[in-house]
Amino acid sequence: MDALDQALMQISAAGLPLVSRPFAALAEQLGTDEATIIHRMQRLAEQGVLRRIAAVPNHYRLGYLFNGMTVWDIRDEALTDVAAAFCQLPFVSHCYQRPRYPDWPYNLFAMIHAKDEATAKDMEARMQQLASEHCRKHTVLYSTRILKKTGLRIPGDQTFAR
Repeated sequence: MDALDQALMQISAAGLPLVSRPFAALAEQLGTDEATIIHRMQRLAEQGVLRRIAAVPNHYRLGYLFNGMTVWDIRDEALTDVAAAFCQLPFVSHCYQRPRYPDWPYNLFAMIHAKDEATAKDMEARMQQLASEHCRKHTVLYSTRILKKTGLRIPGDQTFAR
């Protein structure tokens, strides 16, 4: 990483500017052009320095008050098929496999977002139908508060602390 890459990472660590062309805004701050910023961000991502660029919505402010991580104990031989079915549901924002533990048998996690409890229960029921005989048990862990979401943090560099 050269000085421009380091400066780019530093000014984007707290989030991109909320404007129609955020990379152009970063370019202006750094004295370069938008194409250079886009190219450098792509290169940093390809190198594994930058993992991803994504919006992080506040679900509560958007009216989604029932945000739950559904956890499923799915038979191993059916895991891929059930996960693929869950991923097709428009209300599932995250779906991934996790290892089981002796006191935690769940191996498939899927996040749902609903504006009311009845809708969340309907979502859970639709997922239960898809998992059907492959599911030994499941539950939903509803959010009770928003956890602080942060950008890049570099140990020893107070610039990135929020």
